[in-house]
Amino acid sequence: MSADKKKIWQGRFSGQSAQEVDVFNSSISFDHILYKEDITGSIAHARMLGQQGIISAEDVNEIVEGLEGILMDIQTGDLPFDPAAEDIHMFIEAELTQRIGEAGKKLHTGRSRNDQVALDLRLYVKKEASAVISQLKDFEAALIKQAEAHLETIMPGYTHLQIAQPVTFAHHLMAYAQMILRDITRLHEVIAHTDSMPLGNGALAGTTYPLDRQFVADQLGFGQVTANSLDGVSDRDFVIDAVYALSMVMMHLSRLSEEIILWCSQAFHFVELDDAFATGSSIMPQKKNPDVAELVRGKTGRAYGNLQTLLTMMKGIPLAYNKDMQEDKEALFDSMETVKLALSAMTPMIATMTADTKSMRQAASKGFINATDCADYLTKKGMPFREAYGVIGGLVKSCIEKDQTLEDLSLEAYQSFSKLFEEDIFQVIDLKTCVEKRDIEGGPAPKAVSQQIEKLKAELDKLD
Repeated sequence: MSADKKKIWQGRFSGQSAQEVDVFNSSISFDHILYKEDITGSIAHARMLGQQGIISAEDVNEIVEGLEGILMDIQTGDLPFDPAAEDIHMFIEAELTQRIGEAGKKLHTGRSRNDQVALDLRLYVKKEASAVISQLKDFEAALIKQAEAHLETIMPGYTHLQIAQPVTFAHHLMAYAQMILRDITRLHEVIAHTDSMPLGNGALAGTTYPLDRQFVADQLGFGQVTANSLDGVSDRDFVIDAVYALSMVMMHLSRLSEEIILWCSQAFHFVELDDAFATGSSIMPQKKNPDVAELVRGKTGRAYGNLQTLLTMMKGIPLAYNKDMQEDKEALFDSMETVKLALSAMTPMIATMTADTKSMRQAASKGFINATDCADYLTKKGMPFREAYGVIGGLVKSCIEKDQTLEDLSLEAYQSFSKLFEEDIFQVIDLKTCVEKRDIEGGPAPKAVSQQIEKLKAELDKLD
């Protein structure tokens, strides 16, 4: 900012601040993102001032027309942001005063930058959280569509990344759909926590002007006004809530990304990504790399770092507003953009990936994946489970020593471990039977997964 351009807040100062301080203090480089929220809030504030008779109707009209003109010029690119401005709030107010004169100086009546910033942030969080919810619903639709196509596709389920029990690809995908449903619910809660209008709190102690705070809240779509002026200007719980919820989204996307990276490898070969969502190698022509999934996995650390930044920033701040809180914006903006970018790439990647059902079935045939069903078979015949567990453990050990599978054994071999085995054991250990018998609510049987899908769709409808 040039030495001859006086700051709006400079009345108490006789000297100019150092250029280094101006640069260090400025936030216009990142908080310009809030220009629409700032103008929208200012218009509502101006209309309320007019309704309350604090400023004239003529002043209100000039202010509103001036702000609408500034908004249009910013959106068309005719009004670039001034890098020398301290922040977006001062930039817009100075521009307004330059355009309309004395009326522009009346806009800030009954208002502080403290409650103005808090308002802009709350408007931003509500808007952007809603946008992320919309993207998450599209992501859910991609997961559900894949699941519906693979209700009968048997694959191994894992614990400790060791083959454990048979499931279906649909069941596996619906586990992630449940995570995303929780993310959507969590973001709705963020919006609810953010839905208090802080304008009127002033710098920290309200104002002597007869403001109608509820009028402004109604104009801006808030359900209520903040209950305490100190808390209203210094609360950033809603920002932390938002970044926490976004961190959870990234964690879930990262887990799925890790699975996709494994599934794309030659060791698994469970899925094939569409060429549009993979990259090649600069030196190895045979490579097809899952870079989208890897980047999502990597960018998750950014969201975690932003959450830690906010928690650390807020932990030692006394009431009310402190300049430390300027650091909330970059962390919030970055997490929002990271999640939106990740979802924009992952949603079509999931929608277009192809499952290798043969490889999944072959993998499920290995690792004695039906051993638990063998044990359950004996338990249902009257043997205590722990005794049955020991019998099947010995049976598996024998198979390993002889390089056999449970399907390879004869009935005589089974009966050498327990006379309870009968001919029906071979149907019990068939993978299709293993999956279909697990038709308990929440289980992997095709019928049970279909019910999961319909229930999840109903839950999503409730969240519209």
